[in-house]
Amino acid sequence: MIASILGVGTSSFGKQPHLHPAELAWAAVAEALEQAGDGPEIDAVYVGTVFGAPGVAQRALHALGIVDVPILTIENACASGTSAFHESVHAVASGRFERVLALGIEKMTDAFDGPIIPEPTDTEGRSGLALPALYAMSASRYLAKHDVTRDDLAAVAVKNHANGTLNPRAQKQRRRSIDDVLDSRMIAEPLTLLQCCPIADGAAAAVIGPPGSGGDGSVGVRSSVLRSGGLWDHRSDAAWGFELVRHTAELAYTEAGIQADDIDVLECHDAFTIGEIVTTEALGLAETGQGAALVRDGTTSLGGSTPVNPSGGLLARGHPLGATGLAQVAEICWQLTDRAGERQVADASIGVVETMGGGVAGVDGNACVIAVLER
Repeated sequence: MIASILGVGTSSFGKQPHLHPAELAWAAVAEALEQAGDGPEIDAVYVGTVFGAPGVAQRALHALGIVDVPILTIENACASGTSAFHESVHAVASGRFERVLALGIEKMTDAFDGPIIPEPTDTEGRSGLALPALYAMSASRYLAKHDVTRDDLAAVAVKNHANGTLNPRAQKQRRRSIDDVLDSRMIAEPLTLLQCCPIADGAAAAVIGPPGSGGDGSVGVRSSVLRSGGLWDHRSDAAWGFELVRHTAELAYTEAGIQADDIDVLECHDAFTIGEIVTTEALGLAETGQGAALVRDGTTSLGGSTPVNPSGGLLARGHPLGATGLAQVAEICWQLTDRAGERQVADASIGVVETMGGGVAGVDGNACVIAVLER
């Protein structure tokens, strides 16, 4: 164990234009601090945000009395929150700080009233190639190469929306059928609207301390690995981002002393339905081309041997970019301490968080963070 998670907290997720970013942060941080309990003062803060205004963290934290300490803001695409978590963990593990706050915050409705606009300074962004199109190309290739149907893609959304109905903080609270998913508006062939995660406002936080510290509600961190994508020439047989996730997982598993078979519960980056399928393969839960079978046979459903995205995932919980990774961490902590309510995974002792972000031409994803947590 390299560190302990002493407390976690989140806001609710969804389109909340009436709330100030600071209000979202207050909800998440206050809950995390309350669970962490008495102990040393917070002596550093790492913050993940993508579109947050300059000083968004300081404006939120000073009202909570967290001032006069280092506050570092990290932008690492969708992995910004887990990058802040990773840096917090290793800052404690190295002895640099004793008690660190990791905060993820994003107010998407301040920046967008619809899909995220492609970044014009990037080659692919300048051509108008948005992330739904990138994932759609992966989905089209996957359908062509493997014995997988559009119903299999839609089944991921059905599963995660069902999980979302059990999560009172999730943005989407409605069960969906295969027909609902496939009949929803086409966004980027073959991905329909309900196969794409919604933008959201939200915040999530975790208090990190030394190994073995904290009470019964604390969770151990066995490993946390952060990698950036390598050069990608588009000739790989695997989907975009696959190699980045696979290599990061190998390092995380080795450092934690586990194998994929040891995972009891997983929160992974399902920004689009195809994302969950190829990610579970990259994480070693299935052979290439067999990820859809995990959904089809119930392996990744609640009650299955390895539930994936019991929170509802990005598809149902929502995707406030900078907060998503720490929301995943919070969910796994709740699962490992039997506080997940109706979506509780029985007897979970090893949980994994995977967040992959990106969309930069020429590399296999901006960043990936994989953390292995234990009861």
